Parts: sequence; C-alpha cells; structure tokens
Amino acid sequence: MVDFDYLPKGLYAMARAHLVNPMSGHLGAGVVAGFFIAENQPNLDEYVCSGIEAELDRIIHGQSTFSPKRNAAVSVAEMFESFPKQPSQENLIDGIADALARNIDQTRQSGHNVIFAAIAIRALKHHPEFATPAITDGIRKLIAGFNGVTPGVAYYGKERGRIDGRNVALPEEDTCPPYTDLQTMATTVIDTLIQYASERRQGYGGLWHVINHAAALSELAQCGYEELAIMGLTAHHQHIRLWRTLPNVADELGPETPTKYDPRLSVYWQSGDLRRDRARLTHRIKTLYGFDTLVKLVNDKAKHEQGYENIRYLM
Repeated sequence: MVDFDYLPKGLYAMARAHLVNPMSGHLGAGVVAGFFIAENQPNLDEYVCSGIEAELDRIIHGQSTFSPKRNAAVSVAEMFESFPKQPSQENLIDGIADALARNIDQTRQSGHNVIFAAIAIRALKHHPEFATPAITDGIRKLIAGFNGVTPGVAYYGKERGRIDGRNVALPEEDTCPPYTDLQTMATTVIDTLIQYASERRQGYGGLWHVINHAAALSELAQCGYEELAIMGLTAHHQHIRLWRTLPNVADELGPETPTKYDPRLSVYWQSGDLRRDRARLTHRIKTLYGFDTLVKLVNDKAKHEQGYENIRYLM
C-alpha cells in the first residue's frame, strides 16, 4: 500500500496552492491521487506501490513543472509542511462544493477546478479529521481561483498556432450528443480514448484531463454532491467537444506511442522507462486514479480492457 502520510501532505499543498497560482494545485492533487490509487486497490503489488511513492516523492521534492518558481510566496517544501493542529469541522467541506458551484458551469482550465475540488472533497469526506478551518479555507480559495478563467489553450498546427478556447467555434453538427447522465459521459470518454489515443492532439489538457474531469464529476456524485455533478455535465461536454476540434499533428510533432508495459503491472514501474515529458509526472498519477474511477460507471469488461490498453499512450 501507499503510505498514509502522503494523504495529509497532499491536502496541505492543495490548501496553500492559492498562495502560488491555481495550477500549482497539481502538486497536492497528484499526491492525494497517488494515495487514492492504493486505497482503491488495497491488493496492489508492492512494486507498483513503491513506484507510485517514488513519483509522489518527485512531486514533493520540486520536480514537477507546476512547482513554485523561485520568487513565489511559498516554496515547494513549504507547500507540503503540516498545518498547526485545529479541531476538524466536517460541515466545512460544503464550502469547497459551494466554491465549485460558482465556476462549474463552463470548462475552466481543462476542468482543473472540478478535478482539484473532487480530489479534496473525497479526501476530506473519507478522512474528516483533516477537515479543519485552515485546510478547507485554503482549498476553497484554490477552487475560487478558477472563476472566469479560459477553457484552456490548444495548438491547431503550424498555420493556425495556439488558440484560446474562447475563440474556437464548435461545429454546428454535434457528433458528440449532450450527456443525459454520468454513465453516458463515462462511456463517451472511454470510447474517445479508444478511438483517438493514438493521435497527437495538443491542448485543453489532452485526454489526461478529458478523463480526469469526467472522473471528478463521478467522484462528486459518490461523495453526496450529485446535483453539483449533474451541473458539471454541460461543461465537460464543452471540454470534450473542444478537444475533438484539435487536428492530429503527428506529422509535425511526431506520433504518439504506447508504453511497452501496462502501468497496472510491476514491470512498468521497475523498467526505468517512465516518460517525463508533457508534465506526465502529475498527469500519470491523476489519470491512473481517474480512469479507475471512471470505468466503474461502464458495465462492459471488453471496453474496460480496450481502455486500459489505450491508456498506455498517456503514460
């Protein structure tokens, strides 16, 4: 199993992320997600757990692209320091959900508002001893930091370059019908992964965040915030439609290739061949956690395995 100490460390970093910038929430969220992988699968091979812990240690020691810069208000080491002891108040968790309700209506920075909030809410609901005023207030401020921000920026090839999602016109003919429920969303995301993972598309957080945004909505519902999760379906639908407007730029930037080994196997973590490009340090962990959450909504084992086969393109 993954050491329990990673859970509070991740929450501390999430609670201080607003002192840096909203995207530094990646650090704590990635560490908490790493703990969740093992919490979801208590019988994981010890080499998988030790491999995950090694990734979490890299995040804690400042190797993520989202780590604070030298002139930031707090250093990466300070982000992970424990808070002074306070009595917990479980009702304060609702404040994080309230903050999310104010910006869940549209895609915000590839769904990071929903991803970070859901990870924090699950952690605090399952381990309410950490629902202290300092931690919940800091995370609430992190989520509020996404108010009014862009859906993200994407690369549309050499001729068009990078474009803000607010300036992208979605096609009138919608090949991705609106979701009626969380199960439809999950099936759509897994089908998209199976169909397109081998293509090189750059922007809106990539398939990593299409997956994690959807998983976060699922997690919110499981934690008792089903109405809030349903409110977020429209924004996720916008997210996946934006991602589908991206061209395949493999001819320009090179093809996507799958990892040699399945990340559910110990050989993957022992191979010494983990990819470090494109912020995979945090994306790898959050997506392994997120995809495991998402497949629970789809009762199709063949589709599960196709999805796990294609997730190797993201690892």
